[in-house]
Amino acid sequence: MTLGLSIAQFTLLHVAISLVAIASGGVVMVAFAAGRRILAGLSGLFLMTTAATTLTGFLFPFHGATPAFLTGVVSVPVLIGALVAFYGYRVRGRAAAVYAVSASAALYLNLLAFVTQAFLKVPALHALAPSGTEPPFLAVQVAVLGSMIGLGRCALRAATQG
Repeated sequence: MTLGLSIAQFTLLHVAISLVAIASGGVVMVAFAAGRRILAGLSGLFLMTTAATTLTGFLFPFHGATPAFLTGVVSVPVLIGALVAFYGYRVRGRAAAVYAVSASAALYLNLLAFVTQAFLKVPALHALAPSGTEPPFLAVQVAVLGSMIGLGRCALRAATQG
């Protein structure tokens, strides 16, 4: 049991938080990349749910340093950068660039985990890439990475011009 929940219940909670983080992060980053000012409430939701996703990920039973665990380890400093830029510096000056890069990276890491889990757990996707090294899995991961690099570049450009 984790937080008084069965593993199945805890997993469902973790996934729900992750989906909120991804959805809110997508809206926030697209708006920021388009040059619109930060959506404070939605940005806070994105950052808090992304932090909760990362932290709850560490509460699952530990079976060694898995890719999911290492993604969480990488997420922590990325999130700290985004949180400091957002709450500490209100996304002003250089903090806007820090936020653009770190928030884009945080959203990418959420999407990386989402795609990986989707290919592991959704039967139709798993059939396309049972080992996670097949072309369909790699194509989706490359598309997600490319999209996030593009979105991050637009957000960085908007941050440095605003």
